[in-house]
Amino acid sequence: MIASIDVDPQKTFTPICPGELPVSGGDKIGPALNAQADLASFRVLTKDAHPANAVWVVDSHDKMLAPLGYPNTDLTWVSHAVPGTEGFETVPDLPAVTDYDHVIWKGVEPDLHPYGACFHDIQEKLSTGLIEWLKAKGVKTVLVGGLATDYCVKTTALQLKQQGGFDVWVNLEASRGIAEDTTLSACAEMQDAGIHVIEKLEQFNA
Repeated sequence: MIASIDVDPQKTFTPICPGELPVSGGDKIGPALNAQADLASFRVLTKDAHPANAVWVVDSHDKMLAPLGYPNTDLTWVSHAVPGTEGFETVPDLPAVTDYDHVIWKGVEPDLHPYGACFHDIQEKLSTGLIEWLKAKGVKTVLVGGLATDYCVKTTALQLKQQGGFDVWVNLEASRGIAEDTTLSACAEMQDAGIHVIEKLEQFNA
């Protein structure tokens, strides 16, 4: 059984919201995510859902990526993916939230800023239930795409492989990274963990 996971395909991570965390081409991944979902029995959506008063919020991009001393919030970021804002919405071409089989909202607490979709906390102690839901549905193979390759896609894929034991495929055609160097590093890390990293969906042969 195959599941397709759309990791945080939200406008906050696209040029549509330049004041948040725009990823080049992030608004163009909808068709590729839809194509991989056509190969799956189940489709999952994950969304960042951050409060405006989160402890990691800074007021300008030049103050980002500063280390923080919180156990489950590691770096500063500008405010993004706040429910009710345009940035919280999914990118063009994707189905309505209610058309997915399962949805994970993450980062709701002001002192939690997880990157992966499988745990609410960075320490990976508090499950979101994603791994358990997939196993209950009999899923063995997972196709992953979304935003951004070098952060939430990477962490979600690693969690699914290392904590869930799934056969994980990351589809770069349906993903975009923040920076080339960190994206290349993320791909290498995923491959070292036994994850299949493919350039195009045609390479998927599970």
